[in-house]
Amino acid sequence: MNESVEIVALVEGKTEQIFIQDLVSPYLSPKGIYIIPIQISKPGQKGGDVKFSRVQNDIGIHLKQRSDTYLTLFVDYYGINVDWPGLNKAKIEATPAGKAAQVNSATKDKVNSLFGYFDSERRFIPYVAMYEFEALLFSGPEHLAEQLQVPRRSIDKILEQCGEPERINDSQQTAPSKRLESLTSRFKKTSTGLAVAKAIGLPRIRERCLIFNEWLSEIERLKAGRL
Repeated sequence: MNESVEIVALVEGKTEQIFIQDLVSPYLSPKGIYIIPIQISKPGQKGGDVKFSRVQNDIGIHLKQRSDTYLTLFVDYYGINVDWPGLNKAKIEATPAGKAAQVNSATKDKVNSLFGYFDSERRFIPYVAMYEFEALLFSGPEHLAEQLQVPRRSIDKILEQCGEPERINDSQQTAPSKRLESLTSRFKKTSTGLAVAKAIGLPRIRERCLIFNEWLSEIERLKAGRL
């Protein structure tokens, strides 16, 4: 399989769109994988509440278009609405990996039931970020502390409590974004978040965030012809 791979990425908001455009796309394009981020129509208000009933319309629209492209979905676990496939079962899973697997699998099954005739089994790759995009920023605590102008120890303490970035959980007080906001008013998701992500780099983020890494690996396997 020597030809290039084209992927549309449906994303939750502006930050995720720029993250894919500025970091993920340049990382994948030398491998012959070209990814184009598009925001989900009528983006939710700040804080998430992304409804599957709305997202499924966008999924259908893009799957119905060129049959030689793939479609991926990038949303925060913290932001998805109660109508999301697999969310109720995910809540009783003990680990972030288990929660992500439950939601991703149920999302895939639901999309297949709705759009299987567009080859969604092969063409659609769901990804739910555990628990928010901001968790990825904890992959480089020194860069995060520097950008926020806070003591490195304050970032290390959060990681010591949780164990790893994707374990920083999803309550109103302890979600990654809430923790960052509690440290400083300087944190801005788009400007600060993207500056930190660029400083860290995707290889290190992949190393520290295994659920995120598996998503990218699945995309890379498209080029290898293994999916």
